[in-house]
Amino acid sequence: MLNLVLSSLYFILPAYIANTFPVLFKWLPFGNPINEKLFGEHKTYRGLISGTLTGILIVFLQYKYSSYFKGIELMDYSYFSSQKIILIGICFGAGALFGDLIKSFFKRRLRIKDGHSWFPFDQLDFVIGSLIAVSPFYSPPLSNLIIILLITPILHFLTNIFAYLIGLKKVWW
Repeated sequence: MLNLVLSSLYFILPAYIANTFPVLFKWLPFGNPINEKLFGEHKTYRGLISGTLTGILIVFLQYKYSSYFKGIELMDYSYFSSQKIILIGICFGAGALFGDLIKSFFKRRLRIKDGHSWFPFDQLDFVIGSLIAVSPFYSPPLSNLIIILLITPILHFLTNIFAYLIGLKKVWW
């Protein structure tokens, strides 16, 4: 069971980190909203770019150090060329951010205010977006998908509390 959880987390790690980095890069100057009316004021080009680049970086690191993680690695990174690794990183990172962007579009249409919780969509949007985007290269087994979908809301909640406590977020959810 522990291996199932670890392999699931290791696989989805690029999406997790890509989803986190837009908050960490709030200080960068190009924080213009993509389209405030459609997505809200917090969906910015800075977030889209930083999240996508982070996805590339994490997948590249998984590729580079894959020999250390053979026991939990779902996707055999050695199978892919370095160009495909970059593409997979883009899929994880941009998929996570576009998943969040699509959720925000529907959240605005339903008149749910910026910063208000919309469970479970706020917790799973980025994971679903990245899973769809990376699916041409790899789709994890159903058992791993279930673990990812079950554990993500818990981890999302805990990281939001942490970000709130250290002043990165204005709300704890």
